[in-house]
Amino acid sequence: MNAAPALLGYAAAVGWVAPRVMLRSSWPHRSPALAATVWIAFAASFSLCVALAALHLATPQAHLHGILYSCQVALGIGPTTGAGAVERVGIAASAVVVAAHVVSFAFHALRARGARNGHRRILDKVGRPSAGLRATVIDHGVPAAYCLPGRRPRIVLSTGAVELLSRAELGAVVEHERAHIACRHHLVLVAAQSFATVFRRLPLARHLREQIPLLLEMAADDRALRSYPHGVLATAMVEMASGGAAPRGTLSAGGPTALVRLRRILGPARCAHPALRGVMAATAVMTPLLPLLLACPPGLG
Repeated sequence: MNAAPALLGYAAAVGWVAPRVMLRSSWPHRSPALAATVWIAFAASFSLCVALAALHLATPQAHLHGILYSCQVALGIGPTTGAGAVERVGIAASAVVVAAHVVSFAFHALRARGARNGHRRILDKVGRPSAGLRATVIDHGVPAAYCLPGRRPRIVLSTGAVELLSRAELGAVVEHERAHIACRHHLVLVAAQSFATVFRRLPLARHLREQIPLLLEMAADDRALRSYPHGVLATAMVEMASGGAAPRGTLSAGGPTALVRLRRILGPARCAHPALRGVMAATAVMTPLLPLLLACPPGLG
């Protein structure tokens, strides 16, 4: 049989059904880092399904080994059956999917990097480093805290935040931002944005773009809560609520997700069951591999 129907069916399940299941589940807010990984795994799996399905639709005679077969035909080293142009269309369609992801990722990454570099140049002129706070302080009356990730990471605090927050609260905010930098959350955000750009109308893409920022902020909260009490971080978030939007390309402890995160921090401390975490971790690993197994299962020659 040809693998295209199975691949398209699997892509439909990942692109339309899986987001609904994730949104109706309560465990993602209990294990946000794992949930973000699962969302990204769904996106990678969907993209792979679409690319492989294009190959198999164009090469029905390849059966479950369309990858190798189509590449051989495109290179002129495989068997020819009079449908070489069709096979090449399949190769081209798959290449377009891959190229679209690469171009989209590069576009969003470079745009964010350019914004961060421009902001760094401003900080070099108006900011002053604080060894005690492990951050750059800028003269601004509105409380604000954010980080500039990348090769030259930097945490930025406004004088409004320094004057308003206690020492412990400042430490919790800085630890939150350090978590963003250490875990390279800016790259995860770029991956989500690039996928949403390529598959703009897909439910998975729309919900991925909405959920990933929230989950990454929750994951950074969890890192901060390892060193500071829940009440300290919650108080800091309330005090910082009046801050404006963070500059483009940065990650902020405040923002539109603060209310949801505040309820989570102040609510009962609950973590997803270890068995459920194990199942979802396995899901994150297996989901991108299943399209490859469908396209070319082991043991078939």
